[in-house]
This record gives sequence, structure tokens and C-alpha cells, in this order.
Amino acid sequence: MNQNTRVLIIEDHKDIAEMLYDFFERRDYELDYASDGRMGFNLAGQNDYDIILLDLMLPEMDGLDVCRRLREECRNNTPILMLTARDTLQDKVTGLESGADDYLVKPFEILELEARIKALMRRKGQIAQQEVLEVADLKLDTGTLDVTRGDMPIYLSPIGLKILTILMKESPKVVSRNQLEHEIWGDILPDSDTLRSHMYNLRKQIDKPFDQALLQTIQSRGYRIGESP
Repeated sequence: MNQNTRVLIIEDHKDIAEMLYDFFERRDYELDYASDGRMGFNLAGQNDYDIILLDLMLPEMDGLDVCRRLREECRNNTPILMLTARDTLQDKVTGLESGADDYLVKPFEILELEARIKALMRRKGQIAQQEVLEVADLKLDTGTLDVTRGDMPIYLSPIGLKILTILMKESPKVVSRNQLEHEIWGDILPDSDTLRSHMYNLRKQIDKPFDQALLQTIQSRGYRIGESP
């Protein structure tokens, strides 16, 4: 997987950036580097990357704005892994809400970071077979990755798309938390707040603007997509 994997590192701390560069360069990753948010945003908009490592606190443009603008303005679906010293639940929710796919708190182990990158790459490659999934007025085209509800387009992060794909394929069945976590992240599971944060953001995106909620939490069992019984 390493060979020809293109990684954009957006990090203003020189020592961290050098550590990342040295580690991944030795493993034959192709690397680009930006020391501020505006430079990183421009590089991400002009080039194709397999993954973006994004610091949260950056000069010129902070990581949240970079992530949000890539998702909303550029419609960029490259997996984004945020690197930050902030570790509260609200910080994680905010980061994932802006469009990040995963969240790693500093200081971190470099081997865990590489494992997270590989997990995101696997998840990205799994949405391949083209079909149109429909539940009520919610549609997901797994070929184009277009999501609509009624006539309204909905823009999701790669992890959000993966969660929605799993739930819509299984609808109206309940999908357990464990099943979702293992299908999305494999054996390298994130902390306990990550799936909850993604579900919170997914609910806001597909249900909040509409009268009827489709994403349901089934107490002690998991989640389902469907109209209420």
C-alpha cells in the first residue's frame, strides 16, 4: 500500500513535520508539505492525494476551516486525519463535523498513525460497486457517491459515506455498534467517542433539515436507517 501513496502533511510544528516526513519517506510514501493552512488548502485543491494529515491549530487558516472548505467548496473527498492536542469530546465532534474522517491526539505513536492511515485507505477503496440505494426519499449512488434527500444534495465525508452505505444496505435491519466499527476501521479501532461523533454529524446532515427522521438509535442494539414503524 505504501508505494505511490500520496500524503499531504499540513503541520506548522517543524519537529513534528520532520518526524512525519522522515518516517513516511523511508516507507516510500510520496509526500507534500505545507506549514500553514492557506498553503495546505491550495495544495489540496490543486493536487490529488490519497490522504491528508491536518493539524488543527495552524497559521493563516486553521485546520477546521481548511477541512470545511475542502469538503464544502471543493467537494474534495480525500480522507482527512486530524492531528491535534485538543482531546475533549466537543473538540472531536467539532473536528469530525467539519469533515474529518479520523482524529489522533498529540502526542501520538507514529505506528498507530500509519495504521490509521492504512485503515482509512482500505475504507476508501471499499465503496466501489455502483448501485443506487434508496430508503424513503434518501438516495445514495455508490458509483458517483452522490447523496440526496428529496431534491437536496447532501455532502458527506468518506467515513460518513461508508456508515450510510452500510446502514442503507442493511435497512431496515439494525446494525450493531461493533459491526459498524469493524467494517469501517477493521482491527484498528478509534476511541469510543469517534463513531458516536460521526453518527451525530450524519444525523444532522440527513435528518435535521427534514420533518421525518430516518437515522434511528436502537437502545442497546445499534443503529438503523428507515421510516419509523
